[in-house]
Amino acid sequence: MPHRYPVREIARQAGVSEATVDRVLHGRPGVREGTVLQVEQAITDLDRQRTQLRLSGRRFLIDLVMETPRQFSGLVREAMEQEFPGLRPAVMRARYHLRETWATDDLIAQLDAIGRQGSHAVVLKAPDTPEVAAAIGRLTAARVPVITLVTDVPMSTRIAYVGMDNRAAGATAGYLMCQWLRHVHADVLVITSSAMFRGEEEREMGFRSAMRAHDPGRRVIEVSDSDGLDATCGTLTARALRDFPDIGAVYSIGGGNRGIVAAFAAADRTCEAFIGHDLGDANRALLRSGHLTAVLHHDLRADMRQVAQSVMRFHGALPGDQPPRVSGIQVITPHNLPD
Repeated sequence: MPHRYPVREIARQAGVSEATVDRVLHGRPGVREGTVLQVEQAITDLDRQRTQLRLSGRRFLIDLVMETPRQFSGLVREAMEQEFPGLRPAVMRARYHLRETWATDDLIAQLDAIGRQGSHAVVLKAPDTPEVAAAIGRLTAARVPVITLVTDVPMSTRIAYVGMDNRAAGATAGYLMCQWLRHVHADVLVITSSAMFRGEEEREMGFRSAMRAHDPGRRVIEVSDSDGLDATCGTLTARALRDFPDIGAVYSIGGGNRGIVAAFAAADRTCEAFIGHDLGDANRALLRSGHLTAVLHHDLRADMRQVAQSVMRFHGALPGDQPPRVSGIQVITPHNLPD
């Protein structure tokens, strides 16, 4: 059976004779082990170069659709714009559809419009609802793959989820909280932006699970529907502080952390431990000032690489069908804050 590369091409790549390559390909004796490895490496190199040739001149248009606070959408957009130029010879460009709050009908209309306009992929952060899952199904039918980012819509036809293990992230926050409050009597406030985001729900579940395991007597008070915005979070936190005088720690799942800090200051209350997510400018400043104890972070640029690889595999520009790896969870404090 002929090899996928001509013997002459393999020999030129390996720097050996065509007769030697022929003996290696057919498993004949008389070739040193080092030379066999040399020929095998040459074939691997040719495979890699063929992939590069396949990518040369390929252009991909990706639509980023997110319902999220501006701080986080800015981080994702920055990561995308930093990472995509390094993917050459393939060329990727993005269209951005970013809102802090998005009425369901408007979000669905945007997804359907993308399906009509044409796109190589949609990267989506949206609530896990039947309407969103149905819209993903229509995009799939139009040959537009959908990759969910940070929060999943698992009962849909999306081709991949990219992001951290949200349940593990919440459990990490719960473990840290138990350690820091070991000698402190305080209730813990957990704030989410919406009950409809599966990623936030999983973080909250992981947090409660770790608290039950390590500090079962600690009371956890949940506040939802903050939209992750500073003003809303400030109002909801102020109300919770009035209603629950023992609140002394916070796990902020959905953002709005400046509003939370302001509410504690206005109530003249101390926050013994405050854990948040993501390294936007606001959270960096709160870490440096000591208001945030730690931030759970993952590498968004690595996420964007995985997004790009998923898109290229779907369209046959990269070989294989490798699912994205779960993003690693980093615990950031004021002492290891990256540049």
